[in-house]
Amino acid sequence: MDLSLQGKTALVCGSTQGIGLATAIELSALGANCVLMARNEKALQEAIAQLDTSVGQQHTYLVADFSKPHEVKEAIEAFTKLHIIHIVINNTGGPKAGPIVDADEEAFRIAFNQHVVCNQIIAKTVIPCMKREGYGRIINIISTSVKIPLSNLGVSNTIRGAVASWAKTMANELGQFNITVNNILPGMTKTNRLESLILNTAAIKKITAETVRENMQQEIPMKRFGEATEIANVIAFLASPAASYVNGASLPVDGGRTGSI
Repeated sequence: MDLSLQGKTALVCGSTQGIGLATAIELSALGANCVLMARNEKALQEAIAQLDTSVGQQHTYLVADFSKPHEVKEAIEAFTKLHIIHIVINNTGGPKAGPIVDADEEAFRIAFNQHVVCNQIIAKTVIPCMKREGYGRIINIISTSVKIPLSNLGVSNTIRGAVASWAKTMANELGQFNITVNNILPGMTKTNRLESLILNTAAIKKITAETVRENMQQEIPMKRFGEATEIANVIAFLASPAASYVNGASLPVDGGRTGSI
């Protein structure tokens, strides 16, 4: 099975922590040159230092805030004037928790910009060079909520669903060029995002955070939270030549929690 990414360049968004950082580490271990994109330059520099360079990989970073699509556009357009990108990992923080009926209209606009609009900006910029190279992988890190909406995540459920439909449409259009578009649906994974949701739930229900954790883990057939590295492993497979015929899929990586086939 060909998992080598030597000679390939991967743009990894939201790559200073959690699933994004774990993904960059795994892609670099498979030989990819990684371009990290996030808003905190110091954190980007620290992340770069963790990447594998054993086969001559060259890594760099782009500073951009995903809540400001014009920054993403400027950064990616400037980079692709001189460089080719073969792989894109669309990954950025989700909207804050809360019932959909309480959500402010502005929260939807902000989340739509962060996820759908920024994904579109990046895709339109890199697709021409992917076509020329005859190789492209666009992988979106979204949520199992596209299968079954999650409680108390109204805005997130809405926007993640929009990304899934965007990706499926793009997969249909780009498959003929050997460019695949797929979604990873992480379950409850040990990240800062999950910890924030746990604390929010504990505050709403007036119970301890530990009780919330235990209740969440009982909902998972494997009875534990996932590790960021476990999500990154599946992302790396989809980015590789081995996944050449996987296109338009939304793949849960959730320990079996999602209650659908």
